[in-house]
Amino acid sequence: MTVLPCRSNFFVKNKDLYHFLLNVQENCLKNKCRQIVSISLEIDWVDPLVVLDKLTQANEINFYFENRAKGEAIAAIDTVAKLEIDGKDRFNQAEHFIKSCLKNIISFGNKQSTFAGPRFFCYFSFFDQNSQIDYPFPSATVFLPRWQIAVKNQGCILVNNIIIKASTNVETILQDLQQKIAQIKSLEYASINLEQLPTKFSKRSVTNAQDFKRAVGSAVAKIQSSHLSKIVLANALDVKSSNFFNLFKSLHNLRQIHPNCYIFSTSNGKGQNFIGASPERLISIHNQELISDALAGSAPRGKTPAEDAANANRLLNSCKERHEHSLVIDFITQSLSQLGLLPQILAPRLRQLSNIQHLWTPITATVPPHIHPLKIVSQLHPTPAVAGATRDFACAEIRRYESFERGLYAAPLGWIDASGNCEFIVGIRSALIDGDRARLYAGAGIVAGSDPEKEFAEVQLKLQALLKALV
Repeated sequence: MTVLPCRSNFFVKNKDLYHFLLNVQENCLKNKCRQIVSISLEIDWVDPLVVLDKLTQANEINFYFENRAKGEAIAAIDTVAKLEIDGKDRFNQAEHFIKSCLKNIISFGNKQSTFAGPRFFCYFSFFDQNSQIDYPFPSATVFLPRWQIAVKNQGCILVNNIIIKASTNVETILQDLQQKIAQIKSLEYASINLEQLPTKFSKRSVTNAQDFKRAVGSAVAKIQSSHLSKIVLANALDVKSSNFFNLFKSLHNLRQIHPNCYIFSTSNGKGQNFIGASPERLISIHNQELISDALAGSAPRGKTPAEDAANANRLLNSCKERHEHSLVIDFITQSLSQLGLLPQILAPRLRQLSNIQHLWTPITATVPPHIHPLKIVSQLHPTPAVAGATRDFACAEIRRYESFERGLYAAPLGWIDASGNCEFIVGIRSALIDGDRARLYAGAGIVAGSDPEKEFAEVQLKLQALLKALV
């Protein structure tokens, strides 16, 4: 019989966990193997962004994901298992990596609670191979975090994923867990440092105004004379600051300014972060029910309610914007059908953000258990909302027109759990942060009838909203 050592209340309260870990360790000793254990514990509510701010180390990969409208936020810190790859087979390899890890994970704790249990965080670049040799993120990264803290409304769950071996000291694991919970509890009333240092910054468009407008004009001519019906052209804005950017202040600003967007951030563990406020969900799956957003066609918000309504009305009745929107709906429904799903198109509506409004049509489907979420992500990325139609032709033209590496811009970022639930967004309205430098990205959909002046203005509108949050 194992006698529980006379330790703190934590050991006494968690004696089931102590015995569970001892059993796993004995099994590892007997079978000469390693096992990943995923421990889920309910803790007092704390802001995951504050936890990320205070506890993450510069050399650790991390991931942050927040949807205020759903009352959800999640921070993932450090790695227990990680895959970084490039190439055309990246989605298949990522799926295989997740499945093989799951075979070796055993869970402890309340499995029914939202965000309990192991969760894999993924980010993929727009193209399957980055052409810029020193771009700081590979074209696919998947990791199981060491620590994960998530809130859903007023509930808060801490997940600790650890590797158990024959030589593992179970008491040390419990002591580490106890210390981490105490550390997190001390942050209950902490907040993001919002102090503003006097900052000067300079900015420069990567593609100047005339070149961008010329590219739009050229794309419109190509649409009229070839099998290209849409292309999304992006521009980037380089910003140099007199101080290092405060990543957490920027994320806090983004969630204040864009409460109905997905706020996200990921770090490569080498000092670079990719952050943003995306209005666009690629897919979410919950209990096998999938939702995807067809989001394309846009207009600015008005300065008065009357002007706002007039802009919305023009957007809803614009042949050009509705055509751009229908290309995305058709693509998503066809892509899901090719996987054997039966997509249902919901009623179209407006997605109104603080500075811009979009045509938005949610599309739903039921996903059979044998179809992995990454199969669907692979089939859908990139949609015409961020690439164009036809897709392969549009992607080749994007490489020709754009002078910079898209990297994670307009690419899928998200998480997958052990039951096949997932949430992936499209990394638009985003920025690559590197110390005192930032590169901001935004794009516009070019179709027949696009006006170069208006498309340039739309990209500037998106870039200014992001710049406001950063500086």
